[in-house]
Amino acid sequence: MAGTLNRATLGSGWKFPPQIASGGGFARAAYERRVEESIYLILSTAKGERLMLPDFGCGIHDLVFEPNNELTLASVEAAVREGLVAYEPRIDVLSIDVDTAEGQPNLLLIRVAYQIRANQATGNLVYPFYIKEAD
Repeated sequence: MAGTLNRATLGSGWKFPPQIASGGGFARAAYERRVEESIYLILSTAKGERLMLPDFGCGIHDLVFEPNNELTLASVEAAVREGLVAYEPRIDVLSIDVDTAEGQPNLLLIRVAYQIRANQATGNLVYPFYIKEAD
């Protein structure tokens, strides 16, 4: 019963991005999937994008036109960590790795490993981020 209660604290709500369910209405996500979608939402939102929550989001969007070098990779890692620590209290960030995709110098792959505090479940996701406009 305790595990069920811990999972229930993770919440449920509309899927992100919003989708229509096969039976009609909005598709929903719950528990660990909801946490993963929240992380994706934080990384996808630029600071200042939400008028009522101007500090919400991740600062990686300020780095779009930076060169693909070690300083930029470190800045992306720091911005991701800052955003997740500030806006996703249900997790502990275990690691963040930022690498250039092979053969695609404009694409950074942000790998986030995390642990959910309520039930100790671990998760990870890979978030694609483009640092320059395509040539």
